[in-house]
Amino acid sequence: MKNANLRRAGLALVLPLAALATPAMAQESAVAAGSNVVAAPTHAPITAAEVEAAQRAWGYALVAIATEYDTKGHAAAKQLAENVIDSAYGYGLGPVLFKPTLAAAPTTFRTDRDGAISYFVGGNPAYPGDSGFALKGWRSYEIENAGILTNGNSATSMGNVTVIDASGNRTTVDKTWGYVRGADGKLRIVLHHSSLPYQTN
Repeated sequence: MKNANLRRAGLALVLPLAALATPAMAQESAVAAGSNVVAAPTHAPITAAEVEAAQRAWGYALVAIATEYDTKGHAAAKQLAENVIDSAYGYGLGPVLFKPTLAAAPTTFRTDRDGAISYFVGGNPAYPGDSGFALKGWRSYEIENAGILTNGNSATSMGNVTVIDASGNRTTVDKTWGYVRGADGKLRIVLHHSSLPYQTN
């Protein structure tokens, strides 16, 4: 039963990430008569459905990293986190504007890959305050968007993300994500702002 659950968790991670990796494009295949020139592929504008798929992939990945940590240890969880960050975030395109939920000065903002990996799995002495947000036993998630804005090759979403641990404890954060579509057609997170909801008392 445990192996079956692990296989399901693995599929839950791989299938949504595969959706991120599949370009939504319209291939212009018309070739001028007598010409060997083929028009380059053009990518369709980002849709709200693609943003929602990317959000689900992020949630599945967070749960998968937590499960990997609980079953196989820190090294395996870190390797998975690195793969997820490389698949979902745009660090290969340039700096990412990443403000994690539980981060304080001088490492509040993480514009490079190492800072993101440290936030999710800890273990980096350059970020001594990081205990690993993805290592907290998360088993499920919920996403409630306040809105999604799409504008051609970019999109922004804002709303609440709730993560639930194995004991049923719920943590809700206010989250804004910004996406761009790279030249390869994949959606990448280039803005990630997360904070705990304001408490009036």
